[in-house]
Amino acid sequence: MSTIGVAGVDVRHLDQVYVGGVWLPATGKRRQVMSPATEEVIVEVGLPGLDQAAAAVAVAHEQGLSSWARLPIASRVAACRRFCDALEARLPEMGLVWAAEAGMPVRYSGVLHRFGAVGAWTSALAHAEEALRSEVRGTPLGDVAVTHEPVGVVVGVMAYNGPLVTMATKIIPALLAGCPVVVKSAPESQLIMRIVAECATEADFPPGTLSLLSGDAEVGRALAADPRVDLVSLTGGRLAAQGIIDATQERFARTHLELGGKSPALVLPDAPVEMVLRSLVPAATNGTGQVCALLTRVLVPRSRHDEFVAAMAEAWSRLVIGDPLDPTTRIGPLSNPAARERTERFVGRAVAEGGRIVTGGRRPSDFETGWWYEPTLITDVARDSYLARNEVFGPVTAVMTYDDIDDGIALANDTEYGLAATVYTTDRERGLYCAHRITAGSVALNSFGPSVSAPWGGRKGSGWGREGGPEGIREFTETKQILFGPGLADEAR
Repeated sequence: MSTIGVAGVDVRHLDQVYVGGVWLPATGKRRQVMSPATEEVIVEVGLPGLDQAAAAVAVAHEQGLSSWARLPIASRVAACRRFCDALEARLPEMGLVWAAEAGMPVRYSGVLHRFGAVGAWTSALAHAEEALRSEVRGTPLGDVAVTHEPVGVVVGVMAYNGPLVTMATKIIPALLAGCPVVVKSAPESQLIMRIVAECATEADFPPGTLSLLSGDAEVGRALAADPRVDLVSLTGGRLAAQGIIDATQERFARTHLELGGKSPALVLPDAPVEMVLRSLVPAATNGTGQVCALLTRVLVPRSRHDEFVAAMAEAWSRLVIGDPLDPTTRIGPLSNPAARERTERFVGRAVAEGGRIVTGGRRPSDFETGWWYEPTLITDVARDSYLARNEVFGPVTAVMTYDDIDDGIALANDTEYGLAATVYTTDRERGLYCAHRITAGSVALNSFGPSVSAPWGGRKGSGWGREGGPEGIREFTETKQILFGPGLADEAR
């Protein structure tokens, strides 16, 4: 068994793939895991082959549906709790490994994992039995038992920008619902997912319950197209989502899509600058801009534009760019070279369309290697510009102006996305007025959301379906009615 030390953490199973609870020799291509900070090769690992994707679905269908899906809910909760306890015990290790292979600062992962991942799986474990409990209702035809049964084999497709949180909001709820799950994690998540798989081994799931494949897009396409897969749940981009829809539509398999966003921060005229910046700075820059729900459009009253731009420029310039393993670092490198190239194209086009760079807008001069880009603030952004309407997935924030509150709400909604939003104000009623009129799956007041322990998800081009809370568990179930005829109604109750 090959082992390597990464940031002081021993990572094992480098040439193996976790299929249905068993480590198997990898049959796919080889991949070099590179440091986004230095561009040095950390290690070479084996990827899952298409045969292992098929094997993972087969063992889920043939064994997982006959073992895991039929366990009592309490038994599933107990096994998932063992899994979550093992994950929680290794949070510091996974933060270090994630920083090394994906460039996400340990300062960011510490908060994200403790309050995001732990909060989400703690909530899911607490709500599972209630969410899946049957209910008897009276109808004109007789009593009906409404039940929630596992949807079947689930494929969970995860992005590189938050694998542990996605485990908590997608994979663990699917397991609690009784579904055997095949995870297709991102190629950039090789090392952290090997630790996750070791935690799954500690949970002692029945054979076929969980497979973890950190494969390429070809593996993802094969999983989505497999006729034995009953639901595909994606966290990712629009192109991947369209591919999943195309792969599943002929067999009418269910899909759940958590996609990108162009989320607005609507700053009302009464909002104090200091209060806004307290949450806006991390809400716009966390993860070096590689977070789908980030507040990437800051909408300010025209009369307060200069005041806010000056304050934001000062705050942005203070963000510490550096080694993601350094606890003082706020901005690490982008996770892959394509992300930096995409960011540079966005900034160049924004300037060509009349945008003005306030701060950032270049590669920092302090680093000779690595996929770095300064956190960038751009103002004079036109409403119909490319930057205003498209997701960068990099550290670029647009500042835009509005004339009155209704114009601000219209501007907030002037997007194809609908994932998250924030309203800043000292007037609760006015904040609620705006929140009810913004078309998004999650709206926060004077804070940054969503809370992943409550139901949330996208509208419009940000996808469909909900994660979090009891609703997030039921997302992986089929609701069935059982009608009791004469002589059985009393027994139903």
